[in-house]
Formats: sequence, structure tokens, C-alpha cells
Amino acid sequence: MLAVIERLAVDFPRIAPDLVASPRSMYRVYRDTRFSPDKTPYKTQVAAAFSHQALPKNESAALYFHLAPDQLWIGGGLYAPQTAQLHRIREHIDANLDSFLALVKSSAIRRMGGVTGSELKRVPRGFSPDHKAADYLRLKQYLAGETLPPELALSPRFYNSLVRRFSALGPFIRFLNAPLSSEAAFLL
Repeated sequence: MLAVIERLAVDFPRIAPDLVASPRSMYRVYRDTRFSPDKTPYKTQVAAAFSHQALPKNESAALYFHLAPDQLWIGGGLYAPQTAQLHRIREHIDANLDSFLALVKSSAIRRMGGVTGSELKRVPRGFSPDHKAADYLRLKQYLAGETLPPELALSPRFYNSLVRRFSALGPFIRFLNAPLSSEAAFLL
């Protein structure tokens, strides 16, 4: 995993210049079980998230992948935004509607299953119920990615598959981070 992250760090200036790939991108796989009767592992997968360089790790849209014995998932998005972040993203979608719709309806994102996430039952207050992007404004998460067979991780094609998917998701991640990173730059 560290070798893949190191290689991504070399390629990120080309495919995702505002994201960071470093050993800290990897999630920990262990937990202290010395004093616990439950000795099960913390995680059964190895994972890494590559977030925006100007934002805290869990407060930006990121590229992500994990590998488990039964699954390889490659994707990205914004998993658990705070209410204020979600509001800024929805306003950004509304203000840049054509750009957003072109991104989420691109063939690359559609091949990955489209943009998904948990959602509200109604369009949030302040937006028309018949808004052109109503389905996306209802989302509380913005995720896109695909599940692949874990054997791909052992294949020589793995790294190119990872970079190809990350390259396809890069513009979507930049779009989600735009309203978040502009505020971070303002606060610095």
C-alpha cells in the first residue's frame, strides 16, 4: 500500500494537483486489543484517502480506495460533510449548474455507477422542488466509484486502473472542493 501511495504522490501533480498522497493518507488497520476481550481486527481492509492539501483530512472531498479479501473499491467524493459545508456545496451546484451536470453525467462517472449517497426526502429549503439538479441537491453525501474484483490488485493492470479512475474523478472532486477550499484560503 505504501508503494502505491508513493507512486501516486509522483502522479498526483498531473492528475490531482490539489490533493495530497503521503503515507498519512493510509488508514490505520490496527487497534489496541491488549485490554479488550474483543480481539477482532479494527478493519479487514487496507484503505487510503487522498484529501485536499488546504483542508483537514476529513473535511474535504477526496479520492479513495480500499482493498479487502473480497472487494476492491476505487472512487471518491465527500462522505460526511458538515451542515455548513453541505450548504456551500449545494449553493455551488446551483450557481454552476451546467458544469456540475456535465461532470456527473459524463460517461466516466456513469460507468462507475453515477453519483450516489444518502439523501433527504425533499429538496432542501431554499431550492425549488423542480430544480434541474433536485436529485443531487437532496444528497447528503456525494460519492462515485466502483467495486472491482480483488484479484485486480495483484495484476500488473492495477496501478493503471487506479490512475485512470482517479483521473476521471479528479474534476468531480475539484468541483466539490471549490467552495470548501475557497473558504479555507480566506481563513488563512
